[in-house]
Amino acid sequence: MSEVLGKIEKPATDQYRAGRKLYLVPLLYVPKEVPEDFQQKVNSYWQQVEQQLNSLESKMGAIKKIYHESLAVGGDTGLSLIQKFHEKSYQIIKEKCDRGASLQATEDMELFTEAMDWGNCLQVVMSQKTFDTISKFYREASEKRFAHISRQIEQTLGEGETGALFIREDHGVQFPPDVHVFYVSPPALDDIHRWFREQLK
Repeated sequence: MSEVLGKIEKPATDQYRAGRKLYLVPLLYVPKEVPEDFQQKVNSYWQQVEQQLNSLESKMGAIKKIYHESLAVGGDTGLSLIQKFHEKSYQIIKEKCDRGASLQATEDMELFTEAMDWGNCLQVVMSQKTFDTISKFYREASEKRFAHISRQIEQTLGEGETGALFIREDHGVQFPPDVHVFYVSPPALDDIHRWFREQLK
């Protein structure tokens, strides 16, 4: 009779119930005019995000605090801003807020706009020297921005609470060491990445 070696068990969800938890949701920014097949992938992605969040909540705890990149105010004002610039995440966040979650201010707007401005400058520079200089400013501004987001989570996510952060995949946020982070990664996200790779061929 053969012996099973190196069997890996999935960690029990009970071990995470007591600590602070954060569900990390990758944000997608999609132009209004996109091919229909790509739009279908985007729609599937957000449906799967909602399903995965609901599954995580049932196992680990309901979301109490919500954080969203580019948002410097919380509450109803923040919710109305998300509705204007990110309809897909708004639909999920509105449902969570209706069930008792609170939307938190996430960004320092000065740090956010500075990082965005330097990032936009990188799109148009021609010389390597200028690129290197602006890249340095962009990295410094981004590091300060991400550090602020980390502090916001540290200061507002209470003991034993569960939060959700909506942010781009390429973020550089370092999370507080006592926060268990669960990455929301639906199958449709791979489909979207594959679609972009195929466009570059």
